[in-house]
Amino acid sequence: MDYYFRIQQSLDYIEEHLQEELRIAEIAARAYFSAFHFQRMFLAISGFTVNEYIRKRRLSEAANRLRGSNESVLQIALCFQYQSQEAFTRAFQSFTGLTPGKYRKTADVIQGQPVINFLELQKKTKGDVHEMDKPTLIHWEGTKIIGVEYKTNLNEDAHYKDIPGFYDDFGRNGRFMAIPEKQSPGMSYGIACHYQENGDFSFIIGEAVADTAEVPAEAYVQFDIPAGNYAMFKAHGPAGLSQSTRDYIYGTWLPNTNYERREGPDFEITDVLNSAYPDYMRITIYIPVD
Repeated sequence: MDYYFRIQQSLDYIEEHLQEELRIAEIAARAYFSAFHFQRMFLAISGFTVNEYIRKRRLSEAANRLRGSNESVLQIALCFQYQSQEAFTRAFQSFTGLTPGKYRKTADVIQGQPVINFLELQKKTKGDVHEMDKPTLIHWEGTKIIGVEYKTNLNEDAHYKDIPGFYDDFGRNGRFMAIPEKQSPGMSYGIACHYQENGDFSFIIGEAVADTAEVPAEAYVQFDIPAGNYAMFKAHGPAGLSQSTRDYIYGTWLPNTNYERREGPDFEITDVLNSAYPDYMRITIYIPVD
């Protein structure tokens, strides 16, 4: 089954259970993805986080119920998984600009959030798969990394806002200087790992070290990039190219190929000595695939 069809199955599941508690892991299971990578794929293709989409669909359907039934605001709030009328009113007003009571009385109709059809999105993105250079498929032998672990989240693209600051902290504060037995000085590794169901994950910035290297202090961690097959993408250009390349990978390239993203971290390597932030960065991104 292709990616779009799999994600559409999850969307159908969401629609069937809008009035019930929804867990990301259960939704992702319908698409045969882990919870984290389902969220990453969904966000890259649709522009919504999964939770944002669910919230907007529930409020859209709640608006229809307000107009099409005599149920109380509290009954509708509870029906769509809000724990109180007050919480529902705040969310509804933020979404529509009106309280539920005022919306019931006005003739205005909100546009709401329509159901996304991923099979239609597939037709629109198929032509985009050739816009960027094709990746090189390589076998990685595995690498021991020592670095600093930072925390971020997929929600509202927080990771794209946070990661440049992580690199700034790592470099400006000279954290790389304490790393022992470096194997590739001047090459900085950024590793996305320790994925959580709620979209949290770690981003470790460090350097490749010898097998005998020891973690120098509590502020540092060791991470072993596993051996395996990876798709390698070059992002050589302005600093923002790394973000757009990742969006392309998860929103266009993977869904339109026969490759499956296997479990494990993805990572990037920055050639620090030959980069000049923010005008030109030599970054190479590696995605684990089968």
